[in-house]
Amino acid sequence: MPIWVQTALLLSLSNIFMTFAWYGHLRTLNSKPWAIAALLSWGIALFEYLIMVPANRIGYTELNVGQLKIMQEVITLMVFVPFSVLFMHQPLKLDYLWAGLCLLGAVYFIFRS
Repeated sequence: MPIWVQTALLLSLSNIFMTFAWYGHLRTLNSKPWAIAALLSWGIALFEYLIMVPANRIGYTELNVGQLKIMQEVITLMVFVPFSVLFMHQPLKLDYLWAGLCLLGAVYFIFRS
């Protein structure tokens, strides 16, 4: 499996954990004290880091740090939009499309060479 595919898959899994750690408590723990939400988020974020660190190490064998960062941002939007719509029950906005198009421009510039 190519390095960029391994990296993208691991970063995607990592990002799922990250998104739930950062935003999932807004829906599920809204009535609890913030400290409980912070501790639970920290616990979820541990799994994110256990996947993200190896993903970046693997990716860095063939990609530069800028390419890794842009890949992460694209994956973040790809994970966040379904999370926002399906888990947080937010409306699907055309702004996500515009943000995605901007990121495609970033991908073009960071990966051209």
